[in-house]
Amino acid sequence: MSAAGNIIVERAGGAPAGARRVELVERKGKGHPDTICDSVMEAVCISLCREYLALTGRILHHNIDKGLLVAGRSAVKPGGGRILEPMKIIFGDRATFHYEGVQIPVAEIAEAAASRWLKENLRFVDPARHIIFQNEIKPGSAELTDLFSRTIVGANDTSVGVGYAPLSTAESLVLDIEHHLNSPAFKLAFPETGEDVKVMAFRDHDSLTLTIAIAFVDRYIPDTATYFRRKEAVREALLAFVSTERHPFKKVTIELNMLDDQTRGEGGIYLTVLGTSAEGADGGEVGRGNRVNGLIAFQRPLSLEAAAGKNPVRHVGKIYNVLAHETATRICGEVEGVAEVSLFLCSQIGQPINRPLSASAQIIPADGVSINDLRKPVTAIIEAELADIGHFTERLARGEFSIC
Repeated sequence: MSAAGNIIVERAGGAPAGARRVELVERKGKGHPDTICDSVMEAVCISLCREYLALTGRILHHNIDKGLLVAGRSAVKPGGGRILEPMKIIFGDRATFHYEGVQIPVAEIAEAAASRWLKENLRFVDPARHIIFQNEIKPGSAELTDLFSRTIVGANDTSVGVGYAPLSTAESLVLDIEHHLNSPAFKLAFPETGEDVKVMAFRDHDSLTLTIAIAFVDRYIPDTATYFRRKEAVREALLAFVSTERHPFKKVTIELNMLDDQTRGEGGIYLTVLGTSAEGADGGEVGRGNRVNGLIAFQRPLSLEAAAGKNPVRHVGKIYNVLAHETATRICGEVEGVAEVSLFLCSQIGQPINRPLSASAQIIPADGVSINDLRKPVTAIIEAELADIGHFTERLARGEFSIC
């Protein structure tokens, strides 16, 4: 059955995001407590998918999207501090532990996946020493578990996923800056910078202000003078990086670690032992960080779904949000005359995921282009993506899409 009757293509009001006077865009880097939480729970989900397939031949019911990171305690000190109390990662929600006589070691899979992600992404965090894992994953309800035994792939929730394209220049630059700050090359040049990075961009016309927080690692900072010297070197390196990027901004201002206060000595600098504020200051929670395209763009349509850790073959809170962004990107790349598109996919619980209740594309056409000329090609792309949703969810289960 075609989803064509549920596809709506209409003209959106206003100007594209990059053409409006003000933009506010945020990204929380991979060492931020919220991003750690999202990334760890998504790693657990992907590992469970892999093990379910290996042990039973199918992906079983699970949702690991209720994770929590409890901050530890640390004593930072120029030259090197110490961890007083480890961080705690709590795995929550539901999974399948038994299937047709096969036992699945969910807790062991979760801890191994989390440890692997932490080792690969946070240079100074040793899961064996710095993390306590607490497993609160329970068996799923009979009603939701039954969805996975049905022939027709039905949505496990009534929900809306949203995506948009293209990214504005400010949005792209925010992503590029965080990726640059956490790149191997930057860490080689500035090993004192931790992975806990947050970038906030405020654009007013063609003036861009970047407020950036970076956790410095205390073992590389012998005193406050060195801290402020290296901080300025990092700021200059960022300005140089931004100058190499193609952008239309006439003025770019970078403010780094705004709480620093030279008059307070060691108490007025942003130091950590492990490169993340989660060691002693801030906790994290699934769903509080970046949306599935890696950004928190405040003038864009946003879904409040916590996609990380959700089941990739049934949970539309994950499937539709990622698919909406991918489809919007394809529309902008293939349909001439689309200046900007926002796509909204609404599911009904139990109904086939390839037939949403509605698929609404709101388009800002390029100058001189009629919305009537865009409806047919846009509808065709949405139909094609929905028809191929089985292949899409397989890729999602393999972790081929970054969702935070």
